[in-house]
Amino acid sequence: MRWLTWALAAALSFALSPWVQAASPPAFSSAPTGAAPAPWRVIGLPERYAKPLTQFEVVDLAGSKVLRVKADQSWGTLAFGSSPALPVTPQTTLKWRWRLDQGLPAADLSRKDTEDAALKVCVSFDMSADLIPSGERALFKFVQFFSRDKLPTATLCYLWAQKEAVGHIQASPVTNRVRYIVLANANTPLQTWVVQERNLYADFLKAFGHEASVVPARSAIIIGADSDNTRSSSLGYVGDVQHIP
Repeated sequence: MRWLTWALAAALSFALSPWVQAASPPAFSSAPTGAAPAPWRVIGLPERYAKPLTQFEVVDLAGSKVLRVKADQSWGTLAFGSSPALPVTPQTTLKWRWRLDQGLPAADLSRKDTEDAALKVCVSFDMSADLIPSGERALFKFVQFFSRDKLPTATLCYLWAQKEAVGHIQASPVTNRVRYIVLANANTPLQTWVVQERNLYADFLKAFGHEASVVPARSAIIIGADSDNTRSSSLGYVGDVQHIP
């Protein structure tokens, strides 16, 4: 039932996050310290599956305001939705910077019971459910039946992982509707800012191209960290996230 848990959490992120007509989410660099600026919204698991919530806070770090992401045996995301969903062209880029100060040595993406991420920046796409492989489509529709809100059919997560090599691509062991691309790992220096600039069009096709030849519109940007499976703690920071058409 962990697939159902993830799906319900995803539905909450879509249902509870204010949807706005904007490409890039509000900047952390110009926000007051404290809670992330609206319409960013912190999302936890549904009450039935509730776990401690990962903490998201705008802080001043060495003279710059950034988002602090602290996981402590917890799960949580910070979601920003766009309405209508934004077209993704061959030039569309997602740009941000991040740094990790404390990783998760026990994290391992190959198993459900160790699938944690010290930092992740995800993008959800409004892909037609008809493109989901037939074996998964029935399960997806079953879960959708229990949700009042539309579930994301395709989510791509960029990870600061642990064991996996940079460039590694795989589906989540919990749900094939989430795909991972590893951008940093245990060999990436800690307490050091790393700038990421990703072509969303190309990356979607790398991860989901066997299902869809046309890249669907981008519906949400999500920042997260989870350490509930490994029962450990992580600390990282994320700078402003920019969607460049």
